[in-house]
Amino acid sequence: MSRTNGLAHRSRKILFGLVAEYIATGEPVGSRTLSRKYVSDLSPATIRNVLSDLEETGFLLQPHASAGRIPSERALRAFIDALTDFEDVSSAQQREMVVRFEEIFSEHQENSLRETGAFLSELSGAAAIVTTTPTDSRKLLQLRFIPTRPGQVLAVLVFHDGSVENRFIDVDEPVREHDLMRIHELFADVVEGRTLASLRELLSRRAQDERVRVDELRRTAFELGSRAVQDIAARTEIVIEGGQRLAGLPEYGDVERLRMLIRALEDRAHLLSLLDRTIEAGATIVHIGNEAGDSADLGAANLSLVSAPYGADGSRGTVGVLGPTRMDYAKVVPLVDAAAAAMTAAIKKTQ
Repeated sequence: MSRTNGLAHRSRKILFGLVAEYIATGEPVGSRTLSRKYVSDLSPATIRNVLSDLEETGFLLQPHASAGRIPSERALRAFIDALTDFEDVSSAQQREMVVRFEEIFSEHQENSLRETGAFLSELSGAAAIVTTTPTDSRKLLQLRFIPTRPGQVLAVLVFHDGSVENRFIDVDEPVREHDLMRIHELFADVVEGRTLASLRELLSRRAQDERVRVDELRRTAFELGSRAVQDIAARTEIVIEGGQRLAGLPEYGDVERLRMLIRALEDRAHLLSLLDRTIEAGATIVHIGNEAGDSADLGAANLSLVSAPYGADGSRGTVGVLGPTRMDYAKVVPLVDAAAAAMTAAIKKTQ
């Protein structure tokens, strides 16, 4: 059911005209502007009466008595739900995204989240959020061991999706550099291209082989390998790029608003709780301000989040744009959709 079903056609036309103007300018909108640009068949006096009614029903707010009005979150939600004229991502921009994401996921794997966020922030002109939740089906690229101090080595697992896992392993006897080089050579053909689950099973099986048990180097290698891949938790990583783009907007011109913005950007746990809903829904979601509930600070910071799920076996997550509630939803929603699709295609191509 439409959120404006109770409004007359004239009221909806004025309301949506006001929302469109506010998105474009960020300034309170008055009756004369609406009469000139959106409802020229109505007088300013008639428009003022409708605006007053819309304010009483919770669709509009008036920041100052002498100023125009701005849409409430209820009005913005009604506007988004009624949007049918989304701006298609141009074929040129789609090609640009495909090429760039293929480059990111094949050549910049260790910084794929940050590179993706920076690219999407540039395209949207707002902040970008990218998360990934690794699974046991992601494929490994390398496994390396680095001596740190007596009785300890650092295991470094590099995956095809660009993620990296580090963990310290205690050892009874120091492992010599020469032996580590031979262990790396031993793993070179074993590790690359295998999933975490299959490598774990292989190492466990090989460790039981009699030939491995009597070969000290092989025994050390498979023991280290088994300990490196056991019990790796599926920790969700989150990267936010382009926050400085928001700080320069008029919405955050005063110190209190800027403080709220910084607080919202720093509260990663709350943002992750919203992005989890995107994973659960399996579709693009728009969160507007206080709609996000008490678990997030989007409302206090006057922020909206548009997010979509992406990924293939082994690498899944969310990608989104974080911007002021007056962001251009007609442009941003299809942009996030297209980015998620291009990221998924790039990940599949590199697997």
